Amino acid sequence: MVAPVLDRFDPRLDPMPPPVDRRTLIARLERVLPREALIHKTEGMRVFETDGLAAYRGMPAVVALPANVAEVRAVLKVCRELGAPVVARGAGTGLSGGALPTPGCVLLGLSRMSAILEIDAAAGLARVQPGVRNLAISEAVRPLGLFYAPDPSSQLACSLGGNVAENAGGVHCLKYGLTVNNVQGLEIVTLDGEVLRLGGETLEAPGFDLMALITGSEGLLAIVTEITVRLTPLPEATQVLLAAFPETRAAGQAVADIIAAGLIPAGLEMMDRLALTAAEAHTGAGYPLDAAAILLCELDGAPEDIGADLERVRTICEAAGASLARIARDEAERERFWAGRKGAFPAMGRMAPDYYCIDGVIPRRALPEVLDAITRLSDQFGLAVANVFHAGDGNLHPLILYDAQAPGELDRAEALGGAILELCVAKGGAITGEHGVGREKINQMCAQFTPEELETFAALKRAFDPEGLLNPGKTIPTPQRCVAHGAMHVHAASPPFPHLDRF
Repeated sequence: MVAPVLDRFDPRLDPMPPPVDRRTLIARLERVLPREALIHKTEGMRVFETDGLAAYRGMPAVVALPANVAEVRAVLKVCRELGAPVVARGAGTGLSGGALPTPGCVLLGLSRMSAILEIDAAAGLARVQPGVRNLAISEAVRPLGLFYAPDPSSQLACSLGGNVAENAGGVHCLKYGLTVNNVQGLEIVTLDGEVLRLGGETLEAPGFDLMALITGSEGLLAIVTEITVRLTPLPEATQVLLAAFPETRAAGQAVADIIAAGLIPAGLEMMDRLALTAAEAHTGAGYPLDAAAILLCELDGAPEDIGADLERVRTICEAAGASLARIARDEAERERFWAGRKGAFPAMGRMAPDYYCIDGVIPRRALPEVLDAITRLSDQFGLAVANVFHAGDGNLHPLILYDAQAPGELDRAEALGGAILELCVAKGGAITGEHGVGREKINQMCAQFTPEELETFAALKRAFDPEGLLNPGKTIPTPQRCVAHGAMHVHAASPPFPHLDRF
């Protein structure tokens, strides 16, 4: 049995705010924003109809592009008075449909707020606007011997506001943490126009930890207008080891053994044969094409320490069955190894017209058996799956290959993705590690949480947004949707999903 694929926005399952007269909405916004900050012609709004997920599309009523906090407040005031939904958007690189326009919404683009406001090298902090690119921070502070640690694969383009909304990670999150671990302060604007400052220049602040609450809240609670990030000293030395394995399961076992040995790599990434073959053709990274899977293990710190630890990693990989385990010869080869990993997603275009990227988390101990189960699910659904993921912290990124032009293939890809996420939950994991829930995983929220837990989430949203205008129809499913999906809370002893019984 396959869990049903549901409509993107179904009025029976996803109640939306009442429609607002579009001409009235545009006229009101024209009073508070300059002409160039509003887009309301269809051809101009096409750019904003989807995000990095691409399979989901929608058209906003109007796109608003404020340049400062005062304009953000003015837009929110208009939307609140008219009852118009608001969807915040950064660079649009998100992979869960979080920035997908909802019916009749004002899409609030923050790309014009893109200034690095302050760099305090002594305190190890930078204060930036939400439209600043992730990589731009590290580029700005590198001459000072610093960098910003979270590094999603899209870091060349993705924005800090979007990173905060989704609590983004990256290949180095195993050692340095996710966005929530590297943000020290936020400025937010609530729907009623109040400007709040959370956190600040000190590590601790009195009261509830609202900063951690906003980080990862996917635009459901407030609009982020300023971010204070922690900067990390550049390591003295960095080296990476590439290990190749004749079996995917052996690579998964090596990951568990490395962590069990007490080693904390800066990055520990894994790719299976399909993924590494595509990445090698795309970037010429130097990957061995006869391997079933490879690991990239990067250590940084004092040269004498990482040399000894890399030898320990090499020994562990060889004991797990590695056919090859070698350290990058120089900095250029190290960069090629990582270029292949970070280019793995776009490289999938060589394998199929479309791919669907899943984001789930499992306990590291379950990695070998989950990889085997994904292979069986791939066979069951008749769609190839390439595995690329942050192996060190159990964050999986299966890439489901399909053809959107072939009738039924997108639905089949979605159903396979849902089955993989439900498998993660059944094994004690979670449905997202860094991409967020958005629209993509809203059905699987019904599998992850009980009705009582979901109501707690909904009550929290009502506390910030009583009228439900901020990013409606995302992340928190209605009880009707959970019933329609046929999902319920997964208890460890008895997963309720018939298609997972054999796993």
